[in-house]
Amino acid sequence: MTETAPLRGRHRELMELGALMDRARAGHSGALIVSGEAGVGKTALLDRMAARAATDVRVERIVASESEMELAYAGLQQLCGHMMGSSGRLPAPQREAIEAAFGLRQASAPSPFLVGLALLGLLTEAAGDRTLLCIVDDAQWLDEASARAVAFAARRLDVEGIVIVLAMRTVNEVFAGLRQLVVEGVGDDDARELLRLAVPGGLDQRVRDQLIAEARGNPLALRELPWALSPAEIAGGFTLTGSIPLESRIEQSLVAQLEPLPESVRLLLLLAAADPTGDPGLLWRASAALGLGPEDFDAARNADALAVGTRVGFRHPLVRSAVYRAASPQDRRRVHAALADVTSVEHDPDRRAWHRASATLRPDEEVAADLERSAVRARTRGGAAAAGAFLERAAELTPAPVRRVQRLIAAAEAKHEAGAPAAALHLLDTARDHPLTALQEALVARLRARAGYALHRDSSGPQLLLAAAQGLEGLDPVLARDTYIEALSAAIYGGRLGDAEQVAAVSNAILEATAAEEPDAAEEPSPAEESGRARDLILRGQALLAAKGQEAAIDTLRRAQRAFLEQAPDSLELHWMWFASRAAQDLWDARGLRALADRQVELARVEGVVTVLPIALSLLMVAQTVDGELDAAEASCDEIDAIKDVTGHPLPQYGRFFLAAYRGQAGEAEPLAEQIRADAQARGEGYGLSAVNFGEAILYNGLGRFAEAVASGCRELPYTHELSHAMRTLLELVEAATHTGELALAEQAFEQLANVTRPVGTNWALAVLVMAEAQLHEGDEAQALYLDAIDRFERERIPIMVGRCRLLYGEELNRQGRHADAREQLRAAYEVLSGIGLSGFAGRAARELSASGETLRVRAHGSAAQLTDQELNVARLAREGLTNRDIGARLFISARTAEYHLRKVFMKLGIRGRAELKTALADDGRS
Repeated sequence: MTETAPLRGRHRELMELGALMDRARAGHSGALIVSGEAGVGKTALLDRMAARAATDVRVERIVASESEMELAYAGLQQLCGHMMGSSGRLPAPQREAIEAAFGLRQASAPSPFLVGLALLGLLTEAAGDRTLLCIVDDAQWLDEASARAVAFAARRLDVEGIVIVLAMRTVNEVFAGLRQLVVEGVGDDDARELLRLAVPGGLDQRVRDQLIAEARGNPLALRELPWALSPAEIAGGFTLTGSIPLESRIEQSLVAQLEPLPESVRLLLLLAAADPTGDPGLLWRASAALGLGPEDFDAARNADALAVGTRVGFRHPLVRSAVYRAASPQDRRRVHAALADVTSVEHDPDRRAWHRASATLRPDEEVAADLERSAVRARTRGGAAAAGAFLERAAELTPAPVRRVQRLIAAAEAKHEAGAPAAALHLLDTARDHPLTALQEALVARLRARAGYALHRDSSGPQLLLAAAQGLEGLDPVLARDTYIEALSAAIYGGRLGDAEQVAAVSNAILEATAAEEPDAAEEPSPAEESGRARDLILRGQALLAAKGQEAAIDTLRRAQRAFLEQAPDSLELHWMWFASRAAQDLWDARGLRALADRQVELARVEGVVTVLPIALSLLMVAQTVDGELDAAEASCDEIDAIKDVTGHPLPQYGRFFLAAYRGQAGEAEPLAEQIRADAQARGEGYGLSAVNFGEAILYNGLGRFAEAVASGCRELPYTHELSHAMRTLLELVEAATHTGELALAEQAFEQLANVTRPVGTNWALAVLVMAEAQLHEGDEAQALYLDAIDRFERERIPIMVGRCRLLYGEELNRQGRHADAREQLRAAYEVLSGIGLSGFAGRAARELSASGETLRVRAHGSAAQLTDQELNVARLAREGLTNRDIGARLFISARTAEYHLRKVFMKLGIRGRAELKTALADDGRS
């Protein structure tokens, strides 16, 4: 391919782009944001990069358009147009998601992350054995759904031989964190040379110097601004003004150059600017409708303003925006009307609806209804932002006031769902001057409360949500129930850092509103009746728990748990089930916790609701830890981290912290504790403080640092009524205090523990209580209690506590001088604890064995310490039997990347295949 003249002043940028391509040819993928002001030369760099791509490089290139920003996945569909032939090789959930996103199949709204993963798969398939270069120019105009999918794929690239380059003016938050190449203006010497080439006849020195100063090294400005000067001005008789932004001045210059063209040619350029698809056939048909002919196309080409080939394009992306902005509103409506007339209602109904709306000045119900149907389709494709834009324009064009308000509320709801609560509130403000029905008033109040709380997270949120819920009673009971649970969530969110009076007020209001849900002890409902009332029961149960305490809520919460497990799953269940899982922990119900956690994760994955998945996985991790499956819990943490990496989900690293605490890894746990504690204080989240105190008590008990465990445990004594981590810390405090000789403190912790375990009466609760009580006794009495606790924990299948209980029993036997009996318990404790991975407690058992007269070497770390975090993540999932494709789906990487990391794992561990992973990883503290 013949290269054009060298780009002046761009050696650094070209070297970086070339290095990126060289790494891709060697199999290492990469993504790069090329940023800089309009006209600074980003497109020229991309042109040169594409021109230098060898025949072994496949190039896919698009230019995003401002007018496409409201069409969900419009940019992605344009990028993937030539790749969809490979979609059949994608995993079914990914293929279905991207087909739904493009409107190729009827389905529920696809998960944006499944769409992103499908894009990664398509790019990998398109690359094959070649290098793939994907270029997106003017990426700031990508619609939000497309931008998130592209950013998702860009962050997950690894060893596929793929390069994604995105050119944009400023980097928005969607692309934050990606590697960036900032393109700045060229130096004065290069600027002078560019100006000399632009004006061969020469410039007055004062004019030249002023132009260089005004252009600030912007190559397009240096090339285009002189064309707007008259001969007198070129000779020095003018004064430039910097009051107009440079981008606007460049656009004015571009428009000025087009003014000599006939009106029909300028209309053709406007038509091309209004159609972002770049479809030549569409442009020909629309131009014919406007009475434009081949001579207009020839004139546009001759003026170097338009290029028509396989796609329609402008010589610079700024020409498109300049032409469109300079046009009169009347001319814009003309070209949009022509485009609407020739756009297929069957194959592209949404773009046609948008063109029709852009061509319409006065209210028109037919056009508004068309937009509303487009909003419905946008929702099914996962485009909440697009749905909001369609509905907002539909409301503007709706003649009937009641219908207009209905669409305004729907638009505000969509904007809120899309993460734009401020925009939602602005739309609701426009509804103030319209007459509202009772239901509309209630809906506005609810949405205003939700959006306001999302923006400010202040103390007024729970009360506003409660008032909105009460306003919906009798109008929409289902929505009222949902709003009540949001109010309760907002009220109890702060825990000890929140407002106790507000929690009580919200809880009591819910109890009054749900009085009909009070369980009838004399009559046991059928499973069918129970399943239909799961959410009603959990709402009332949590309100009882917050207002009246554990004992008052037990029966209702148990019925709610049973209902959630028996009822047919639905999407609403996902957003409520975490309450049921929380209840299982508060009721010391190990089996219920396992079942609910498994179900919520399964539903979140099937539905593709990745916003819920981190919370669900956190609960699953708790269940896995209780089961002694720390490796599985670590894999859940890996998945949470992968989701957080691509979504920015704010969930703190509770899972990593607890795993480090259980494993006795103070070097990892203590910095995490400090981070979580500071975050909890900043966010007013008492739950975080409780989690840190509980985890620290576990860590320090495992390491035998009992005074520090006492300090952490004592912080939870005033908050036992919160249940959750606070009540679990009491067992740790009993253990720590008995080891430091603070028996009065141990007795106090035991009594408070009895208050939250005896009323529940489950085997898990009683096992915990008996284990605590055993530490307050000696001799035969202690022995009987320890054996009872061990038996209960074994029947509940909680090995983590079986091992700890045997450790305490062995220590007691050692104190009695019964060393032979102690060794039996301590060996069993060591085997259980080290097998699970509780290295701190296992080390404590080994030291106690040594005190009993037996030497036992603590297991050393194995060769898995050589693995990187990503290699270890892949190895863990492969050990569980997942395929490379499944591993990729869990960790949001390509199957090829999973395969690459697995090969490195085999090499580092010196093994031949997956069957050897369990043994190779078993002896390592990280596994």
